[in-house]
Amino acid sequence: MSEVKISAEPRTEFGKGGARRTRRAGLVPAVLYGHGEAPVHIALPAREFAAAIRHGGLNQVFTIDVVGGTGATLALPKAIQRDPIKDTYEHVDLIIVKRGEKVQVDVPVTLVGDAARNTLVVNESNTLAVVAEAMHLPSGFEVSIEGLEAGAQVTAGDVTLPKGTELAVEPDFVLAIVSAAQTAEQLEGDTGEAAEAAAAETEAPAEPAS
Repeated sequence: MSEVKISAEPRTEFGKGGARRTRRAGLVPAVLYGHGEAPVHIALPAREFAAAIRHGGLNQVFTIDVVGGTGATLALPKAIQRDPIKDTYEHVDLIIVKRGEKVQVDVPVTLVGDAARNTLVVNESNTLAVVAEAMHLPSGFEVSIEGLEAGAQVTAGDVTLPKGTELAVEPDFVLAIVSAAQTAEQLEGDTGEAAEAAAAETEAPAEPAS
């Protein structure tokens, strides 16, 4: 994954009021820190940042050039706050990285294919923690569940990792479980039992008041 160059402005206003004014100006409040450097409060162009995340994912590496700064800095999003209603970015924490440095990130995992008939696939984790070189972070993994029978599991060890990428969890870390789907008869039986239990509670005499 190549880095995305983005310009940032120094941020001098803080608190909720300052953050709101920053967002109204089309910018995202952010803080840049790491490698022993003092935290730098900056504002990122909202449209450019959103476009980069849509294209490269949450592990997109940025080359950040702060206006009036001493030079560009490589950084990786560490924490992103979003407004789920407005679908906008509220705040971003960026951690400084160096070329050649290895970092731990959570990478999205997508299950592809169809398990065997009459089975149900339960996702235990949609991401996998790995360690990789900062400038060569994987954007996502695909794992086939084609034909898997009830009782099968998809684990971290089943994921094919690109060269230079290592697991940050044990190989038996479970990503998904394939279980037997309930039959129509079982579903009807469960519904009937629930109805009988509800009826029994309704017919039960009230406890006398003490």
